[in-house]
Amino acid sequence: MAPTATEVREELEAWLADAWDPDLDLVTWRNRLADAGWACPTWPSDRCGRGLPVALADVVSEVLIRIGAPGVATGVGMLLAAPTILEHGSDDLQDRFIRPTVTGEVTWCQLFSEPAAGSDLAGLTTRAERDGDEWVVSGQKVWNTSAHHADHGLLLARTDWDAPKHRGITYLVVPMHQPGIEVRPLRQMNGHASFNEVFLDEARVPVADVVGEVGGGWPVALATLAHERRLAALHAPLPRADQPGRALREAIAEQAVAAAPYTWYPQRAGRPDLVVERAVATGRADDPVVRQEIAQLLSLTRASQWTAQRALAARALGRPPGPEGSLGKLAASNIARAAARAHTLIAGGAGMLTGADSPLDGIIAEILVSVPAVSIAGGTDEIQHNILGERILGLPKEPDLSRDLPFRRVPVADDA
Repeated sequence: MAPTATEVREELEAWLADAWDPDLDLVTWRNRLADAGWACPTWPSDRCGRGLPVALADVVSEVLIRIGAPGVATGVGMLLAAPTILEHGSDDLQDRFIRPTVTGEVTWCQLFSEPAAGSDLAGLTTRAERDGDEWVVSGQKVWNTSAHHADHGLLLARTDWDAPKHRGITYLVVPMHQPGIEVRPLRQMNGHASFNEVFLDEARVPVADVVGEVGGGWPVALATLAHERRLAALHAPLPRADQPGRALREAIAEQAVAAAPYTWYPQRAGRPDLVVERAVATGRADDPVVRQEIAQLLSLTRASQWTAQRALAARALGRPPGPEGSLGKLAASNIARAAARAHTLIAGGAGMLTGADSPLDGIIAEILVSVPAVSIAGGTDEIQHNILGERILGLPKEPDLSRDLPFRRVPVADDA
């Protein structure tokens, strides 16, 4: 029988009374959490957890936050890499990568999209060829957050050109710090450089670092994307800055590095939280057209919140990610566009200005040039519609004459 929330809280508090020392370095502290199973309490006991029901994870987070003790590392590692390896990786991969990802000693990036294979991810052309005990990888990836400082990348590469495009892909863990990899930043139209493009020229990957089966990388990739889209994704407890100690200082510094690429994400989401106060501050709150746009925006936001609550409830019951991920992704796009329309009506032409004399010191302008990204990143709106139509509603798949062809016979952008 699973313990109750009260029993988990009391057991953790008793353990923390002896184990928590704010003057420990962060890695030592996280290893203590992992040894006791409190780092990832819903994971197996041999993988830094206790096998607790998902619903009890929030109880553990609440206690750690209240006491001021940092939790697991932040970023792509805990959101994507560790859950994927836990589900599909060999025992050897789990032994080598789960704990150092939990403690923050190993950092990660995602190497999926390519210049000619974004929405049609299965059309990727980065190749991996077997050379003894290694794979030799050449190709290009794009839109890669944190690739400039990550230790390892989650890489999709084509290993069988005679298989149909979905069945010739292999999922690899690639070491990023090697001569065959070049990372270049991408400057966005909003002035940020949150993403990178990655060039691989005979980069080397150990044969043992295949996640899943050779040629069976597509189902593993879908698992990673499901974790990326799920609304109730695993997050580390936010450390409290008012608590002293080395572990907390190091956790805050780590979190600042992990959060740096995402500083513009609130603007990408449209900043619906600013709309009402901007309407009032600019005297546009009585404009009937503005009021109608605001009402629509607030309705979309409330409906999205209900969807998120359903996702949380499903997570609490231990269910795998479902349609809520795609629904939430579409809702985020709709909310961002509605917020951008409202901000445009409220600010008028001044919304295009930047600098000290512009609305909110340029935040409105940043919103307007950032919002289009929310409909693209993490799977386009069109892809989400296809997922919902085909997998949830059971509609026929979109015609794809190349689906069953050997990939070497499929025309790609470079052939044009």
